[in-house]
Amino acid sequence: MTAAARGKLYLVPAPLDFGCDIQAPLQDVIPLHTLQIASQLSCWICENAKSTRAYLKRIDALHPLSAPLQSQHIQELPREVHKKGDHTGNFDARPLLKAAMEGGDMGLVSEAGMPAIADPGSSVVRAAHDLGLEVVPLTGPMSLMLALATSGLNGQSFAFAGYLPQAPAERVQRIRELESLALKSGQTQLFIETPYRNAALFQSLLQTLQGNTRLALSCGLTMGTGWSRSAQVSTWKRDKLQASLDLPTVFCIGR
Repeated sequence: MTAAARGKLYLVPAPLDFGCDIQAPLQDVIPLHTLQIASQLSCWICENAKSTRAYLKRIDALHPLSAPLQSQHIQELPREVHKKGDHTGNFDARPLLKAAMEGGDMGLVSEAGMPAIADPGSSVVRAAHDLGLEVVPLTGPMSLMLALATSGLNGQSFAFAGYLPQAPAERVQRIRELESLALKSGQTQLFIETPYRNAALFQSLLQTLQGNTRLALSCGLTMGTGWSRSAQVSTWKRDKLQASLDLPTVFCIGR
């Protein structure tokens, strides 16, 4: 089969309000073009079928789906891919792309933001390229880039460190490693945590980081109650700046 006869793999961004009680109107955070293309797809690869159906239901309210929700073909990435990531090449995603190889367009979607960015999905994208499929990224929100833009930190050199360790001693050690890298190289370090552990991470950052290190937080991005704040750690402490961190948050440190 020629490449022209094969389907495309669309990377479909999802809103950043996954799992949150507050949901912004979908048309305010996802471009019209993205919603229109997503509404025409009926074969999906995702992290979680339930949340994908919920997203499709929101799309359907604005742009009727080309196939009823109950007939959408939704495949989940394996659980181990969620836990360990899929960027090492150990997971063969080619079988998931059977529909595209047979000529149908497919969508890759994550729980929030752009698939394969701070989320699983890179194995699917890699497999699509290896199979000669066209990969088309669609426009939508990406929390890491939004947080970096609002941080006032170095946007020319930055790195995403994922999740920090949960154990307090290991977390402190990792914070010190990232701070040392940021202060020596000037490279901004970004990381995230699950909302119910945000407060513990925030306090650990205040207790561990040097006073002149800049700490930036972006919480609930694109949501009505979202906020961003950037200041040196000494200022956070001096002004006793408090942070309500019950929504998804991106943490940035740098100089």
